[in-house]
Amino acid sequence: MPLRAEGFSLQEVPISVGLRPGPKGLSLWGMPNLCRLLQLCQRVLGQALFERLMKMTFYGQFVAGEDQEAIKPLLRRNQAFGVGAVLDYSVEEDLRERRDGRSRTSAAEKEMGGAEQKQKQYQAHQGFEDHHGGVAGAHTYFYTDEAKCDQHMETFLRCIDASSGSSEDGFSAIKLTALARPQFLVWFSEVLVKWRRFFLQMAAEQGQAGRAVLEMKLEVEKLQETLANLGIVTKAESQEWFMGESLGTSSTVDLLDWNSLLDSCTKISKPLLIPNRQTGQLEPLLSCFSEEEDLQMKRVLQRMDVLAKRAMEKGVRLMVDAEQSYFQPAISRLTVETQRRFNRNQAIIFNTYQCYLREAYDNVTGDVELSRREGWHFGTKLVRGAYMEQERERAAQLGYEDPINPTYEKTNEMYHRCLDYVLEEIKHRRKASVMVASHNEDTVKFTLRRMMELGIHPSEKKVCFGQLLGMCDQITFPLASIPLGQAGFPVYKYVPYGPVNEVLPYLSRRAQENRGFMQRANRERDLLWKEVKRRLLAGNLFSH
Repeated sequence: MPLRAEGFSLQEVPISVGLRPGPKGLSLWGMPNLCRLLQLCQRVLGQALFERLMKMTFYGQFVAGEDQEAIKPLLRRNQAFGVGAVLDYSVEEDLRERRDGRSRTSAAEKEMGGAEQKQKQYQAHQGFEDHHGGVAGAHTYFYTDEAKCDQHMETFLRCIDASSGSSEDGFSAIKLTALARPQFLVWFSEVLVKWRRFFLQMAAEQGQAGRAVLEMKLEVEKLQETLANLGIVTKAESQEWFMGESLGTSSTVDLLDWNSLLDSCTKISKPLLIPNRQTGQLEPLLSCFSEEEDLQMKRVLQRMDVLAKRAMEKGVRLMVDAEQSYFQPAISRLTVETQRRFNRNQAIIFNTYQCYLREAYDNVTGDVELSRREGWHFGTKLVRGAYMEQERERAAQLGYEDPINPTYEKTNEMYHRCLDYVLEEIKHRRKASVMVASHNEDTVKFTLRRMMELGIHPSEKKVCFGQLLGMCDQITFPLASIPLGQAGFPVYKYVPYGPVNEVLPYLSRRAQENRGFMQRANRERDLLWKEVKRRLLAGNLFSH
């Protein structure tokens, strides 16, 4: 029975699929060791025949085409059914071609040596320098030099140009590991995490352990005394921090205030030292930004600035992809800095939050609160996450706490909790936008129900949905096919493109994206067969 609210209806019944002439047929190869099989086929068949076979099967299922021109027919076909595009140029560099015996991480390991156990997550380690391993559903870039980062930026610019006009309010996806030196992102993440943990430690000492992070407020007087007693900075020096950030009129400091102090603290002439409670030794809380690190920060922000300006000119929104947890604090901080500049009037820059992380809710609520205080539009894509196997392997081998939620059910709870918080924000302020990037039908139905309850109409375009090209069409197309006057929802396919040879790593992971991959394929097959039988019995097999 349909649910109705203010002119649009949502179906209680399970999302169904119709036979439509546009998208793609099913041709799924759900087999292990796919990459080796593809390489074997390439050698046996030869390049020309292999590419033809791939375009008829696996490549044709999950990749839109080789370049901006080749993808246009698919984009037009999907657009005819109301489905937009998140364009992603999915060419990857294969690290195996570049192994020369040199360590790309030894310098970073030396810089970070001696850090406490909890900081191991945010160190570069030679054994994990190839971050292809254990990654499902994401593609990766590997740093060679700054010129290569500039080349990646040019690639993203072309992708933005291709997104322009491909669909109304289209998106272009970017990855910050393509625009910055990964070791810098790891180091900057360590700085951010140490700074946050020190705040939580001081909050606990002021009797606030157990409170929600945003409810913790440090009394400035006690904070200054603590910093002086620990020998970190004098009371006069800490007073300069607070006055310099216009915090001197407040008697308390919360986490967002504390984070705003970071820039001034990294520019002081001596390193900040705090006692390690386990070893009793003084250790750096924050290292001073070296000239090179400061330059790297400016370079990545400049590249993001160039991309954001092009996106605004072309009417395209930028989707900053999430990456591994040891990069993510830096990626989120840099993305928020860009949002502050470009999201003043609408959400142009979207940050991605991985809800399989234990700290996802704190991250979402913190950034939403920051957008409220500063008056910019919050834009987010919510995903479950693509790096679980690699994250858990790394945590086990390096001896730090697994950052991933313990069960799939806990991840679902986290996803719905974060999503509900953003939906409430949309209801009360209308200055937030969210892409529900999920193949989970329960999550889609949860979103539709909460939109109805909160009075968020799909025509406002504050909530959109996203699925990968070649997957879960039984969710995508029914959401998009109803006219907006009734209940049509903004919905997008994440559309990878690139030459056949160069997207093989992406393709090899599609069949391993998660354990439910083939179950979803079987569900799509069953729904299609059910619809065929229904139409045969009704005598209208070819109706739309």
